[in-house]
Amino acid sequence: MIKSTLDKATGFEKRFENINTVVFENSTEASKAVAKEIASLIKSKQKENKPCILGLATGSSPKGLYAELVRLHKEENLSFKNVITFNLDEYYPMEPDSINSYVRFMKELLLDQVDILPENYHIPDGTLSKEEIADYCHNYEAKIEALGGIDLQILGIGGNGHIGFNESGSLQNSKTRLVALDHITRVAASGDFSGLSNTPRTAITLGVKKIMEAKQVILMAWGEGKSDIIKKSVEGEVTNQIPASFLQEHNNAVFILDKEASSKLTRINRPWLVEKIIWTDKLIRKAVLGLALDLKKPILMLTDADYIENGMSDLLADSGPAYDINIKIFNKLQNTITGWPGGKPNADDANRPERAEPAKKRVLIFSPHPDDDIISMGGTFMRLQQQGHEVHVAYQTSGNIAVADDEALRFARFVIDYNEKFGIKSEEADNIYKKAQTFLENKKNSEIDIPEVRYIKGLIRKGEARSTSHFVGLPDEQIHFMELPFYETGTIEKKPLGNEDIQLTMDLIEKIKPHQIYAAGDLADPHGTHKVCLDAIFEAVKTLKPKPFMNDCWLWLYRGAWQEWGIDEVEMAVPMSPDQVLAKRHGIFKHQSQKDGVVFQGTDAREFWQRAEDRNSETAQLYNQLGLAHYAAMEAFVRWEF
Repeated sequence: MIKSTLDKATGFEKRFENINTVVFENSTEASKAVAKEIASLIKSKQKENKPCILGLATGSSPKGLYAELVRLHKEENLSFKNVITFNLDEYYPMEPDSINSYVRFMKELLLDQVDILPENYHIPDGTLSKEEIADYCHNYEAKIEALGGIDLQILGIGGNGHIGFNESGSLQNSKTRLVALDHITRVAASGDFSGLSNTPRTAITLGVKKIMEAKQVILMAWGEGKSDIIKKSVEGEVTNQIPASFLQEHNNAVFILDKEASSKLTRINRPWLVEKIIWTDKLIRKAVLGLALDLKKPILMLTDADYIENGMSDLLADSGPAYDINIKIFNKLQNTITGWPGGKPNADDANRPERAEPAKKRVLIFSPHPDDDIISMGGTFMRLQQQGHEVHVAYQTSGNIAVADDEALRFARFVIDYNEKFGIKSEEADNIYKKAQTFLENKKNSEIDIPEVRYIKGLIRKGEARSTSHFVGLPDEQIHFMELPFYETGTIEKKPLGNEDIQLTMDLIEKIKPHQIYAAGDLADPHGTHKVCLDAIFEAVKTLKPKPFMNDCWLWLYRGAWQEWGIDEVEMAVPMSPDQVLAKRHGIFKHQSQKDGVVFQGTDAREFWQRAEDRNSETAQLYNQLGLAHYAAMEAFVRWEF
């Protein structure tokens, strides 16, 4: 049984949950626990001289699991010679050596690194003719049945609740088959395929029936991006609209989650409804603001009856009446609002988010991609500069994979035309253009760009980032391009965070000695670029903490274009006027390669400037709904204590 040192909830505390869930501090700990469970099963089967039949998944969720299994093999002699595996799915059509093939994924991450026999692993064949698929799928299931079924099935979960590629609408008795992929699924995968138009529309998937017949099922989910669908799958009704909910009816299934993926579960999001709790300031704020929003009431209009009828009578007994609690929370929220993100000089800062002194601060804004600074905190960025602070911006990665091929070719052609116009002879430039042109004209879907194309794409984004910083008012010496090595692979798949990434981050912080650091606090994808960039900053500031200048350094986290801090989490909210919203939009427009068709669009059809404006407007509306002043927009921040 998988246990977590973090999650010790009893059955009573889990009473809103219809399936066993275990929560870990992070995906690394969780992956190690699942690997240990698999290793134990493999060894027990070895003692019985029996094969161990594993059902395996792909995607981002099991990457850490496979890395730990490889480590167990190489460092602790875990043998896979008695292991037989069946993978859940494969895109169709798909060549096995394609960069996006699940055959390639499994071989690189696990199969080629352990001693499993080649005849013992099975992955759906994406090269079949359509006429062959039905018989192939029947035989795939027959192989599983002949071995006595799957001993342990590993699953991830899609944003719409799919397991394998069993999309919404799949039935519990569905068999292994060719399926049409949901638009949401295709959009989520489109980044890997350099756009939706290149993303497969169909896939072969193991059916729900075979998954449900597995003797044990472990579903893994990481990151805030999975929290909503996890709540629906675990606490909602069993429905074919959310195939993962079928697992509620399995007699040996468990959801393994990190803190972020579990964050919407009732016992974690609203623990006062589950058990008697100690009412901390943080929980009081969360409960009261949540109550006000649920009832669509301003904070100061909440009554004793509202508290009692919504499971908060303990709070009323401890700290009531409602009027006193309401005033306290209203004032705390009011104090998060400031038009002076760098601190207001010559003012009482007792109730302000930032210190008044020093009046002129050194500020370092870290931007994971070349446009995150202006998209996520453009209003604050401009205000800090306008209020006289020494603002530096550090672009952590080149962002080159987010530039379309035709943009790269257009800019390369510009160099040729420029040279020709001004009589500049450059055989090297001509050769680079011809090489890039030849490559792009013959480029296969998802083929890795050659270095010359990557460099051109990186230069495009570098120029756009510099243009934005100049628009805000920064001189060149306060614009820093870090190009962290973990990112520079030319593919969606990045290297793990390395010592060089951390050292580069430390060097820049030590050079500037900032009073404020701003960093992207996105936790939706633990393997995503934002999270790796954030981890580099966390490691850097922890290492630098003994330095005297760090005593005066505060770290503020902003959110990206995809989501916002919960209203109960916000510690600084910077309001924007309609004119400031428009100025931010113009700053975002400097990133022309990311406009009118983005490589990594995600599930949201809006452009980045629209997402940012809508998100900032929604934050302002929440403040107004809770009874505070009404602004056009607000950017929100949380302070990280180190």
